[in-house]
This record gives sequence, C-alpha cells and structure tokens, in this order.
Amino acid sequence: MNYILIFVSLLAFRLSICQNILISEQNFPNEPSITMDPKNPANLIAGSNLNNIYISKDTGRTWVEDNLTSSYGVWGDPVIAVDTAGHFYYFHLSNPQNGSWIDRIVCQKTTDIGDFWSDGSYAGLNGSKDQDKHWVVVDPQNNNIYMTWTQFDDYGSTLQTDSSHIMFSKSLDAGLTWSAAKRIDTKGGNCLDEDDTVEGAVPAVGTNGEIYVSWAGPQGIVFNKSYDQGMTWLPKEISVDDMPSGWDYSIPGIFRANGLPVTKCDLSAGPNRGTIYINWSDQRNGATNTDIWISKSIDQGLNWTLPIKVNGDNTNRHQFFTWMTIDQTSGFIYILFYDRRNYSDTQTDVYLAISKDGAQTFENIKVSESPFIPDAGIFFGDYTNITASNGIVRPIWTRLHNGKLSLWTHLYNENELSSSGDLQQSLTSIDMNNFPNPSKNISYISYKLHQKSEVSLYIYDINGTVVKKIIDRKFQEYGKFVETIDVLEYGLKSGMYFIVLSIDKNSKTIKHVVID
Repeated sequence: MNYILIFVSLLAFRLSICQNILISEQNFPNEPSITMDPKNPANLIAGSNLNNIYISKDTGRTWVEDNLTSSYGVWGDPVIAVDTAGHFYYFHLSNPQNGSWIDRIVCQKTTDIGDFWSDGSYAGLNGSKDQDKHWVVVDPQNNNIYMTWTQFDDYGSTLQTDSSHIMFSKSLDAGLTWSAAKRIDTKGGNCLDEDDTVEGAVPAVGTNGEIYVSWAGPQGIVFNKSYDQGMTWLPKEISVDDMPSGWDYSIPGIFRANGLPVTKCDLSAGPNRGTIYINWSDQRNGATNTDIWISKSIDQGLNWTLPIKVNGDNTNRHQFFTWMTIDQTSGFIYILFYDRRNYSDTQTDVYLAISKDGAQTFENIKVSESPFIPDAGIFFGDYTNITASNGIVRPIWTRLHNGKLSLWTHLYNENELSSSGDLQQSLTSIDMNNFPNPSKNISYISYKLHQKSEVSLYIYDINGTVVKKIIDRKFQEYGKFVETIDVLEYGLKSGMYFIVLSIDKNSKTIKHVVID
C-alpha cells in the first residue's frame, strides 16, 4: 500500500457541512458539466471549457485531470452523459482543421471510465451554419441518446434574413452514428444570442420513452414533445411561461448571464413519477433581483403550474446560473445556483435547493465554504451543473479567487452521513480517538461520556452505505469506553471508511483506512 497516496487522499477528505473538494485550478476551467454512473456512483466524469476532463472513482473525493483531443477539434460547451453500460460520453463544440468553427456537435466516448476516448462522431453538420448550446439525454430503457441544440444561420448576424432554430438528432447505436438533424421549433429567433434568439434546449425522457424539451426565445419559455423517438413533434409549441424579463440579463461582476431553462422528468417509482419540471431564472422582480423558478406538469406537458420560487430568501438580491437534476432512485429534486442573499455587494455564495415533495417546497442549503468575488473581465461560463443518484449528490461550479478560476464540488449525501448542522456543530465536542489508523487487522475506538447518553457507532464505506453497526442506539453511563474494529470479522476490504460516533444528537466522524 502506498502510504503517500493514503496521506494525499486523507487531505482531500474534509468531512463537515461544507465539504468542498477542489477539482482543478488549471487551464482556466469554466462552464462545467458532471455526470455520475447510477449503477456505480463511485464513478464520475466532469468537463469544463475548453477541453478539460476530470475523472473520479471515489464519488468525487479525488480527481484526475486530463485534456480531450479530437480530429474535429474540442471547442468547449462540455456535456457529459452516461448509459446503462457505464459508458460515458463527452459532447462538445468543434473547431476542425478542415471545416468551420462550431460547424457540428461532436460526441466522444469512453468504455473504461476515461482511460481511452474515441476520436468522436458528430451531428448537425450543415455547411457553414453554426451549431451551439447542445444538451443530451440517455433513455435508460434502451440507451437511445437524444440531443437538442441551437443552429445559427450565422452566429451574431444582425441580418433579419438570418435565423436561429432548435435542432434534434439521435443515436440508436451508442454514439457511433447520428440521425440527420431535424428542426423542431415552429418559430425561430434571431442570431444575436440574446432574448429573441431561441436557446436553452435541454431534452428529457418520459416514463414511456417520450422526449420532452423546452427552450427560451421571443415567445418566452416554450415546450415541445415527441412520442416516436423524435420522428414527429407537436405542430405548435406549448407556452410554459412568458419570462417577462427575457432570458438574457445582466449580473454585476459577470461577463454575461442567462436564465435558460433546464428540463427534467421524474422516472423514479416515487409519488411524482412522470412529472416534468422546468427550472430557470429571470428578473421579473427587477433588474437587481434575479430569482430561481420552477414550473411543473403532471399531464405530459399540456398544462404547467405558475412559477414556483426556488430560492428561499426575501431579499432583492441576485440568484443566477441555475441547474437542476433529479435523483431517479427517489424523485428528489436538486437545484444548484449562485446566490448573493447574504451580501450587499458582488460577493457570491453557492446554494443547493432540495425538494422532496415534487417542488411544493424547497430547502436551501449553502454549500460553498466561503464567498468569492467574480470579475466581469474574466469569462465565467454560462452555467453550473449537478448530478445525483442513490442519495449521492455532486454539484459542480466555477469559483474566482485572486484572479484565478477554479472548479469545485461538494460532498452531499441523503443518508445518515449527509451534511447536517448537528454534525458540523459537534465536531469538536466529542472526545473520540482511533488507533491504529491505517490498520490491517484490529483497530480501536475510544471515547468518553460525561453523562448517561444514547450512543451509536457505525462504519460507512465511501459511498455512504452502512457496512457495520457496532453500537446501535444503546444507552451507556458516564465513563470511558473502548470498542474493537475487527477488520476480518467485519469483512472490511482495503480502502477508505468513515467511523461515525453519535452521542445523543451530536456526531463525530473519523476517516479510517484499511490496508492489505
């Protein structure tokens, strides 16, 4: 066992309510994307502009960084997806040597969690037209990949004859080939990359293989759907929200900002199965008061609720760059966004909003350890991202400090090892020791009680799963106690574990390493 690696790994594990993990501060990372393998939540892949890629095999606690290359060029807007075989896909814009800048959307694939990537396939090539702002979804029932994006006749053109449109393509062979691009909007937009441009197409799949997608443009937020794998679509989009302030707006300290929508569908076995959600931000309450919103449909998109406010503050300050995911094992909704509720200047926190009741209510949790101050002279990207499965939630965001961009995640679990105020407040109030650590065979946990207390002592693996309950809600008297951890008896393989001692309502966690 490499003890240097153990030491480095231990440094990366800072278990507290604000357990922020630095992913990278190299190559000016921004505009991140992240995806977890639901069948193996230890495996995550993330990406950021322009061609950065990050691999984690321990649920996001440690990361390996690399750069992606392709003969089609790698030009940002990373989108990461995974199929049911555990194969990951990295979608991005192009910049080929033989072709035009952003003339297609490129898909590169890995079957070995990032050790090797294909050179790529592509969709959308249409002469010199520009293909931009793509997103994808994988249907877990058949592994079909559906992609939507914006096609510009000429990006940035002021000519009224140049238009933007929402396009669709699919792959039925795990990303090897793509169908001819199909226009799915009935009313396009201009090419100025602003309110009257159609953008923000994020597809979702329904419980019976339906394809759902919404986007923003001159008609506000609109919705379309297909029941036949994208062959046909509604003859006219359904209106979701007028988005009175538009999707293109200003945030102090940010080079550019947007409130483009994110569409998801609950595929879980929970009570909200089949519900479609659309999440966005806008300034309907004033140019100094950007808010995060969600609307939902329980009838396959025919009707939508009035906007529900996600951020729980009552200030007139900015919340922006939202992204949403659904844990398909529970139906819980997780929404990540930047937030300035705590400051009167441009200091910025990162918040996570959680709904466990189908967007009826939201709990807001600050997940960043400290605020940062962005600089409008440094491009910050156009979005954040978040992934969740099996109660394991991993957001990803960009931070600016001393003029340097960096990429971060936060370790949030929906189980007894999850972030909680009691855990954070009690870290220094419990007298607990563990020796030897690392251990091969036997290790000991010692602790003191200052009064009769209810005690629990659990061992968790790195995924937050209980592997052994040594003490389970047992009342013990005042005194000093020693418990034995028998590695062989408990069936603990080499690796990292968490030992959690709970005394009444307080808890303390120690990281423990088992070695061969």
